[in-house]
Amino acid sequence: MGRLFGTDGVRGVANADLTAELALGLSVAAAHVLMEEPGRSPVQLGRRSGGGRDGTFEDHRPVAVVGRDPRASGEFLESAVVAGLASAGVDVLRVGVLPTPAVAYLTGALGADLGVMLSASHNPMPDNGIKFFARGGHKLADELEDRIESMYRGHAAGEPWERPTGSGVGRVKDYAEGFDNYVAHLVGVLPNRLDGLKVVIDGAHGAAARVSPEAFARAGAEVVTIGTDPDGLNINDGCGSTHLEKLRAAVVEHGADLGVAHDGDADRCLAVDAAGNEVDGDQILAVLALGMRDAGTLRQNTVVATVMSNLGFKLALEREGIELVRTAVGDRYVLEEMKAQGFALGGEQSGHVIVLDHATTGDGTLTGLMLAARVAATGRSLAELAGVMERLPQVLINVPDVDKSRVATSAELSAAVTDAERELGATGRVLLRSSGTEPLVRVMVEAADLEQAKAVAGRLADVVKSALG
Repeated sequence: MGRLFGTDGVRGVANADLTAELALGLSVAAAHVLMEEPGRSPVQLGRRSGGGRDGTFEDHRPVAVVGRDPRASGEFLESAVVAGLASAGVDVLRVGVLPTPAVAYLTGALGADLGVMLSASHNPMPDNGIKFFARGGHKLADELEDRIESMYRGHAAGEPWERPTGSGVGRVKDYAEGFDNYVAHLVGVLPNRLDGLKVVIDGAHGAAARVSPEAFARAGAEVVTIGTDPDGLNINDGCGSTHLEKLRAAVVEHGADLGVAHDGDADRCLAVDAAGNEVDGDQILAVLALGMRDAGTLRQNTVVATVMSNLGFKLALEREGIELVRTAVGDRYVLEEMKAQGFALGGEQSGHVIVLDHATTGDGTLTGLMLAARVAATGRSLAELAGVMERLPQVLINVPDVDKSRVATSAELSAAVTDAERELGATGRVLLRSSGTEPLVRVMVEAADLEQAKAVAGRLADVVKSALG
């Protein structure tokens, strides 16, 4: 049986892979594991005053923040999660439909012991997912996820866990204040207002459908909205950060200064300039990096990105005297490096941007606000600001049905990569990466010329087939 937790929580088709029973069981297991974490308060789930069965804890009752995106399946899965937590003796603050970073923020701001977000991010509507946050609103380390999964599987196999009774069961209440608290936080951390800007926001019919327009409006922008009418079934459907066509058209139609697109749970942001051209995560990072450098908040003059970031991004930062640290693909690895080294800014080409002084995870609304704030502060267009970097042509080829374990050891492949790198020189790059979930190898080539990138990538893909097939 495979691992339940993937790179971003537990995901699957709701009511097929991700059932109410699984959601309830994982929530109980998470409550036990996270309450027992060393370094937090001495309260531990199951340690009750005098060893009694009344469910009271030594110092306080643990508290969880629970939120979700608008998917229809989130309604029953939220009920299952809340039931699991309350049955484990955890008081629940139900914040309703809010972005993933809002749940992370509120978990920290309210001093909650854990947070739970129900969302499958940019995935289609039938999918859903469960993501847990530890105290402070931080994503869980692999070791904690493994312990939660182990406890869940143990219980499913018949191992009992302690259950409080009487006054010891958790209490549940709605926390509508979470919306205003989060929006106030977003607006409060901006370096300047957005007065004079017209911004189109595509909420992907998702978790930011109310939050993002409200935050931009409070910050002074004139707001035009699309994709902000969720009905539980239309999340990510032809809109949001994975479908920019409608946003491009709306920005041009309304003569807006820029457009901002979120995904279903609003932990990412892509943008569109006044002419309708896409501004991707690398460009957004470049714009924010220069602004933070000028403000003296770009710690160690360094940005963290993944190995998939465009070579043009690296070259732009070099010209500006800014260091780039690269990590494996995945915002969790970017975040780990940022925390370990004390860096302030990091992200991915896909639009996951982490501003660690103001968020514990990628925050699409915050990213959009900070990008717009830079436009307002400089008086320059987004196209001009994003022009600090030139996106070099990037070609990606997936080579299936090969022995991906031999990528790093094949002499034939190593020689081919060396030849390709020699051909491309300083304005090109080669990356071979094994898929984490499929029997395939990804070949990525960047070059100053698109045709050259295609040709080199095609030759390398052929070598991968012959050497690893």
